[in-house]
Amino acid sequence: MAPRPLARVAVAGLAAVALLASAACGSGFDDNSEGTAQSSGPANLQILIGSSGDAETKAVQDAAAKWASASGNTATVTPAQDLTQQLGQGLAGGTPPDVFYVDAAQFADYASVGALEPYGDKISNTGDFYESLRTTFTYDGKFYCAPKDFSTLALEINTDLWAKAGLTDADVPTTWDQLTATAQKIKAKGQVPLALGDTRDRVGAFMVQNGGWLMSEDGKQPTADTPENLAALQYVKDLLTKGLAQYPKQLDAGWSGEAFGRGKAVMTIEGNWIKGALQNDFPNVKYKVVPLPAGAKGQGTLSFTQCWGIAAKSKYKEQAIKFVEAMTSGEQQMAFAQAFGVMPSRQSVRDQYVSAFPADKPFIDGAEYAQGPVNAPKMDSVLRDLEAGLQGLATGDPKTILANFDKNAKAALGG
Repeated sequence: MAPRPLARVAVAGLAAVALLASAACGSGFDDNSEGTAQSSGPANLQILIGSSGDAETKAVQDAAAKWASASGNTATVTPAQDLTQQLGQGLAGGTPPDVFYVDAAQFADYASVGALEPYGDKISNTGDFYESLRTTFTYDGKFYCAPKDFSTLALEINTDLWAKAGLTDADVPTTWDQLTATAQKIKAKGQVPLALGDTRDRVGAFMVQNGGWLMSEDGKQPTADTPENLAALQYVKDLLTKGLAQYPKQLDAGWSGEAFGRGKAVMTIEGNWIKGALQNDFPNVKYKVVPLPAGAKGQGTLSFTQCWGIAAKSKYKEQAIKFVEAMTSGEQQMAFAQAFGVMPSRQSVRDQYVSAFPADKPFIDGAEYAQGPVNAPKMDSVLRDLEAGLQGLATGDPKTILANFDKNAKAALGG
């Protein structure tokens, strides 16, 4: 399974978002939420998902069939070949699916043009969703859509290589200083200490740990060029230039999990998707998961999530909301967790999840101090430019990278 947050949005997908934005100018997206005639009879819900594989597809189809049977509706679940492209075309063409996965990284693009029904507060017990996830799917003060599940980053340690480097549990790093010290010990034994992804989806965690982030909480102002973010990027740059961390391409790997699985690094920073990837590709690797080391301002990680979007143009909104209600019940979320390894977005089943998957506790604990993705529209090219800067961080200037982001983001947001 390709880890979702690693996926780069396809050019076709970006074109679809652009198509959606241009269509919004003339299609009355902003007022169609009220204007679409609603059907109160049995619904024929069309549901489009971005599936991680057969296990997820079957689990969602089974859950949808169960709901449909109990409610007297029908529900057709289709796994997308390219979710962003198909969804963009459906929304722009005025024939969207009723319910669909919306990735947090693209949520603001859809919400900003009125393509999504802001139904979030109509789901029961919304306070049970982790606050960081509710914030991620809030735009202009409205809670739009129920978080489906989530992932966070943690530190993975190859226990065999750890022992080979002469390290014990006392060396597990809980602060940046300890991370540096432990990495130096590993390097002295001739091993690569840390495989680190060269994207904002990994490096950004250090910003959060130092009390910084790229955007203001309301998504209106860029906040990259700050002393907190500068110190964080400088720390990562030092790790890279001193050989204490290496990017995947330096380790001849497509992503950090592959480098870690092949024994090219003792530690890596990845999300809970690494579990399935290692089971599939490197089943003999022994490892443990611990929280990310804290920075000057405390613990910090990044969260990756999707919500159940409902189209503003759906004629079955009431039934769609009931469908989402069923999909986000604690019982159903635990069934999904057992079927394809996702973490429930409801806090009420946290203890149940930890009991079933004790090794994943550091991931789910991260929900308490996680930062979601950049929550602003029209940011694709701005974020691509940031990624290019981060990929050259070892020889680049952190201050310039951050200042460029702020300048580009202000232009994209029209400020």
